[in-house]
Formats: sequence, structure tokens, C-alpha cells
Amino acid sequence: MSNTPTILQNPLTNKDTAFTLEERAKYGLTGRLPVVVETLEQQATRAYRQFSSYEKDIEKYIFLDQLHNRNEVLYYKLLIDHLAEMLPVVYDPTVGEAIKKWSRDYRRSRAVYLDVNHPENIRASFETLGLGADDVDLIVVSDAEEILGIGDWGVNGTDISVGKLAVYTAAAGIHPSRTIAVNLDVGTDNEVLLNDPTYLGNRHARVRGERYDALIASYLKTATEMFPNALLHFEDFGPSNARRILMENRRQYRIFNDDMQGTGAIVMAAVFSGLKVTKQTFAEQRLVVYGAGTAGTGMADQISAAMEREGLSREEAKQRVWLIDINGLVTDDMDGLPDYQQEYARPATEVADWTKTDGKIGLLEVVKQVKPTILIGTSTDHGAFTEDVVKALCAGVERPILLPLSNPTEKIEVMPSEAIKWSDGKALISVGIPVPPVPYKGVNYEIGQANNAMLYPGLGLGVIVSGAKHVTDGMLLAAAEAVASQVNPQDEGAPLLPSVNNLRASSATVAVAVAKQAVKDGVATKQPENWVQAVQDAMWQAVYE
Repeated sequence: MSNTPTILQNPLTNKDTAFTLEERAKYGLTGRLPVVVETLEQQATRAYRQFSSYEKDIEKYIFLDQLHNRNEVLYYKLLIDHLAEMLPVVYDPTVGEAIKKWSRDYRRSRAVYLDVNHPENIRASFETLGLGADDVDLIVVSDAEEILGIGDWGVNGTDISVGKLAVYTAAAGIHPSRTIAVNLDVGTDNEVLLNDPTYLGNRHARVRGERYDALIASYLKTATEMFPNALLHFEDFGPSNARRILMENRRQYRIFNDDMQGTGAIVMAAVFSGLKVTKQTFAEQRLVVYGAGTAGTGMADQISAAMEREGLSREEAKQRVWLIDINGLVTDDMDGLPDYQQEYARPATEVADWTKTDGKIGLLEVVKQVKPTILIGTSTDHGAFTEDVVKALCAGVERPILLPLSNPTEKIEVMPSEAIKWSDGKALISVGIPVPPVPYKGVNYEIGQANNAMLYPGLGLGVIVSGAKHVTDGMLLAAAEAVASQVNPQDEGAPLLPSVNNLRASSATVAVAVAKQAVKDGVATKQPENWVQAVQDAMWQAVYE
């Protein structure tokens, strides 16, 4: 039987070797730690050396996970000091690998699990945390149906919520004790998991329809009643559910879906930057989205909404958007179109004389006919933006905005090194993966990463600081403009988006813009004298109490 003092067991209060001799005497730790008293900096130096000694990213992930479970201040100190290096380890793409093995390698639970078979337990599950109405700023929930391009992982997807919260804290200083990770266990359609004896979730097919909707409704109602100030972040839901839940509830609850709104807004930021170079307006754009799932359609929603803000009618804005999915150009004569594609389906009569290949209108034909000013890839179709496609794009417009956003690397539509060569440096490029600068004809082209981490932490902080009742389209737009304001894309070879290296400063800038917009949109419930100071004061620092 181990009599470990509570202060050492709680990762939020544990300082390990940084407890002073006085503290050791006071908390009953005398003789329980090595004699040397270290500073947080000394501990962080050792921890970074340990982290660097691992060769595989999954080993680094496990090391950080165990540190997170032991000493949160040290964990966040390490993460904040090495954010650009560690972001791909604690989140995408390494978290995907960890999720596949989550049940088998189960270490510790950091989440609340809500079971579709026992919806009556939602309140009791939250009550076990012992948190009051004013103690929670942020809840990240996932049903893990559509994880990072690896699909349905049931309860294994818990670490998606945990990882998202870690980024919120590291990037925007949201206090780790004021957040909750939630997994909605509604079953899984993943046969590998259903037949894995170590799987820790419900062993039945994914529940859909009325029972699923009832769980979501009960979750939203209970979480809002118990934690009225919390932002309810939805992550990695399936395409049809994600959009429906957001559309039906965004006016009633403080809800945010990162896959749709965050991804859409970071793309808006890249487009804002691109338009500074082309000197055009949103109303002049022609948008082709290759890969018309939740994320791709969410981008179309935001860009077409920006067209409307510049004077186009809804009908005119929709007519400037073309979606392409696995069946080719989305047209109104196709059967069983998901609701989110229907709005942008082109009249079949309009494209009757376009060239079809294997019975469908493909990407190259669409690019030749439409002459898009913006081409976005969210298809996970590696290499889809061929030399012919890129050259056709540049034949149509002088400086096209080209955003191959699929990740990881083996899913990207085109590598920037190829796109720059094929476009002769004309394409304005941002991608969904970290890539080194591309030298071409004496210019070093820096490629900004369209990483949602540039945007959602600051957005969340802005919502918290302003006490916004809802996340409005205006707030998303303000966040996008704040991200874009941090680079000067007119310089030759300059990126469209800022580097992840200055994420905390970037998040603070975004938070201020979002909070001010919340006031303009009439949804703020707080109004400090100085927003910059209010945001700084709200950001938790990784230091020992």
C-alpha cells in the first residue's frame, strides 16, 4: 500500500523536485524526494532532453502524456517553450496513431464518458468532477466518428478532446483546471474495434437517429445548465451530424465546431492574405472546392458569406461556388446528395456540354471551364492537383490562390515544391501540413500552414474574456482577419499565414479581435476598459504557484 501525499498525486499541484525544503516539511514530503531543489527551468531542460532522446513521435507522445498525468505545470512549460516542434506530437498527426492503440495501451482517463445507453447519467457524470457553475470555461466533446481522416474510433477517440484542450492551454493560456474533455460513446462501426478484446467502449454499431439526437440535446442542455459560462466545442463528428448539430443549436447555445467553423475561418485568413496580393474583393472570386465533405463545404459557406457581405445576393454568391466530390462536379441531378452539398449543386443543364470522363465531370475540366480564382483541396486524394491542373489554373487567372489542405503528407493534393514550379511562382499557396521554404528562381517561398491551431485557441479565449453568448459569423471573420493581419503577403515569397512559432502572441491578437467583435454583434456580457489587458490577465502561465 502506497501512502503518496495527495499533493504529489494531483498533476495540477505536483511540483516534483521543485518543492522547497519548507514546502516539503509543510506538506509531509520530507524524505520523499531527492535532496536537490530544482527550478521549473531546470526541470524543463531535463524534460526536453528526455523528450529529444526518443526517436519515434509515438514514443514522444507517450512521454508527454505521462508527464501531463504527473506534473501539468511542467508539461505546459515544455509545450509552450517548444510549441512548433511539439504541436504535431500532442495533436495531429501523432495523436491519430495514439488513438488507434488507445484501448490497448490504456494509461489513465482524463475525460468524462457519456454513454448513449444511459443518457440519464449525464448530470451525475459531470457532478463527479466537483466543479461549480463558475468553474468551467471550456468543454471539448467528440463522438469520434470522423477522426483526422482516419475515420471512426469510438471511445479510442477520447484523446482528440484531451489533445485539443492541451493546445487551447498552451496556445491561448486557458486554465487547465477550467476545462473538461468529453467522449460521447455511441458505439462504433469500426469492425477492428468491435472485435478487439481490449476495446473499452460500447460493443455495438454506432447509434443514429432519435436516440443519438436525444443524447446530443441532453448533453447541450445539461452542460449549459451546470456550466453556463462554458464554450461547448464540438470536434470530429461525422459530416451530416456536425453540420446539423451546429445549424440547429448555434443560436441557442454557446457552441463552436472547429472542423467546420475553425477550418473555414483559417482558410478565410489565407484568402484575406491572397486578396491583398491580387487586389480583388470576395465578390469577384470563383471558388472550386475539391473534396466536398464537412470541412470543404464549411469553407464554401464562409467564403460565399463573405461574398454576400460585399453586396452579392445569396443566389449570386452560390453561383460562384463549384463543389467536386468522389462522383465529380456536384450537380442537381445526382441522387442522395447530402443536405450540405445541395445548396451548391450546379444545374445539370448548365454543364451539359462539359467533357465527362468515366461518366463524371472531373477536376481538370472544371478548372478549364470555371477559371477559378481559388482552388481548395480537402479531398485526401494525394497528387490530385497534377501539373495539368496547376497549369490550367494559372492559364485562367494571373495569381490563383491554391490551398491543398489535406493532411498528413501522404494525402496532400500537391506538394508546394511542385506547385511553385508548375505555376512559375505565380500560385499563392498555403497547405495543411508543415513544410520547409521552397527555393525557386532565386526566391525563397515560405509556405504558411493552414493550421486551425492558429485560430481556435484565440477564438475560444475571446469568447471567454467577452462572455459572448454565441459564436457569431462576425466573430469568426474577425478571428480570420486577425490571423491574416500578422503577415505581409505582398513581400516576394512571403507566406499567406503566420508561423506557428509565435502562437501565444497570435492567439492573444485573435482573442482581442474576437472580443471586440462580440461587443459589436451584441453578444458580449462583459466589457472591460482595456481588451488587450483583459486578454493578458486571462492567460494562464505555466509557473508554480
